[in-house]
Order: sequence, then C-alpha cells, then structure tokens
Amino acid sequence: MSGSYYVPAESKWPLVASIGLFFCALGGGLFILQGVPWLFLLGLLIIFYMFYGWFSNVVSESRAGLYDAQMDRSFRWGMSWFIFSEVMFFAAFFGALFYVRQFAVPWLAGEGDKGLAHMLWPEFTAKWPVMTPPDAEQFQGPNRLVDPWHLPLLNTILLVSSSFTLTWAHHALKKAQRGGVLLWMLVTIALGLAFLYVQAYEYYEAYTELGLTLHAGIYGATFFILTGFHGLHVTLGTLILIVIFVRVLKGHFSEDKHFGFEASAWYWHFVDVVWLGLFIFVYVV
Repeated sequence: MSGSYYVPAESKWPLVASIGLFFCALGGGLFILQGVPWLFLLGLLIIFYMFYGWFSNVVSESRAGLYDAQMDRSFRWGMSWFIFSEVMFFAAFFGALFYVRQFAVPWLAGEGDKGLAHMLWPEFTAKWPVMTPPDAEQFQGPNRLVDPWHLPLLNTILLVSSSFTLTWAHHALKKAQRGGVLLWMLVTIALGLAFLYVQAYEYYEAYTELGLTLHAGIYGATFFILTGFHGLHVTLGTLILIVIFVRVLKGHFSEDKHFGFEASAWYWHFVDVVWLGLFIFVYVV
C-alpha cells in the first residue's frame, strides 16, 4: 500500500544478541586473565545464531513483499551509518599510529617539551619503524621489516581487482544477466580468499623469519592491530559475499530490487579503501 510502513512483529533477536555480547565480553575477560575460552566461544556461537536467524527473517519478509520504498530508505540509511561507524573504528587506530609516530616516539628520544623519557633510555633514537625499542631487553624489535613491494603489493592488487569484479557483477545484475553475476561473484570471492591466504602467509613469515611479532615493541603492536582487524573485516566481507552468491543462485534478486547485494558491495569497497590506507601508512611510508 502506498505510504505504508512495515512494522515487524515482536522479535527475540535483540535479546539473543545482548546475551551473546554479554558472554563474549565476560568470556573475553576470562580468556585473557585465566586462559579459559569456553564462555567466549559460547558467546560467538550465540552471535552467529542471532545473525543467521535475524537475517533469515529479513530475507523472508523481503521475499514476501512486505517492504516498500520507505523501508528501502531505512535499510540504506542503516547501512550507511554502519559503514560510518566502521570508518570511525579504523580512524581511531590510524590516529593511534599517527600519534605514536609523530609524538610518542620523538618524545622518547628527548624531542620537544615532553621529551623527558630520554633520561631512562638516553641512547634511543627517534626513527620509524622502531627496530630497537627503548626497553629492548623486554621488547625486542623486529630483525627485518615486511617488504611492501612483495606480499603487501600482491594483496593490494588482489583486493583492488576484487572491487572491479564485484562492480562488474553489479552491472550484470542490473542487466538481469544471471550468469555474469555468478561468474564475477565467484571471481570476487576467490580474490578475497586469496588475499586472506597471502596475509596468513605474511604473518607466518613475519613471526618465523622477521622477528615481527606482537611483542616486537610498538611497531609490532600497531602492525598487527591494524592489519589484523582489517583481515577480520575481509573475512566477514567474504562470508557476506558467499551468502549473497547463494541468494543469487536462489533467484532472490531482480535488476531493480537488490539492496542486499548493494549493501555487501558497499562494505567490500569500504574494506578495499581501508587497505589502500594501510598499504601506504603501515607498509610504505
């Protein structure tokens, strides 16, 4: 009906999500303090169950024709704000990296009016990346750095290429070319999986050959926090694309009604842009 707005029935999923988050928070603390992972894993299982059930309901309601133009705008605004929250998430970590490089490290070397820490480590020199941390006895720096023009460059090519293939899949969907959608979606998923494989190999090489670990001072910490959270986002994005691929197989989308596809593409392109920032500021500069 024109001008209507769909109001869903009462749902258990917000409560289920709250319970899952509670167990994740409590279990995460116990895992860090006592090494007990079970409550944290239970929380993750509840969260996955919530995602599956809640999104299944949304898909069923959409397929039943219950959503109108107003609901479509709500979904678009919701996805936009979600991506904005992710932008702020990564902005915090990039801000921490900038603060460490531009302020904290020079202060430790005695620069500026706050540079008193050099009295504890008089031989420390301000240079980024920090290969020899001030307290080198406790936090040994890396032996070598990751070569940006090797595995990171390969991953950049893989991820940027995946944005093109996903865009081609989107164009094929708008032209009702189902075969083209499936083909380019498969290529995009394969590129995402290849990225994760290369990143896992890079981590293995960093730990076994370069001495670059989470204990390798501030450089190791910032490196793994930034690239690790991005890798988690690529993993989630790949899972989302796999779900969308299955939905395309089932014929859930038409050339004019496919916001689920568009939302996954927005998220994937966001992840790609973040990687370009990581490649420049973590690996190259």
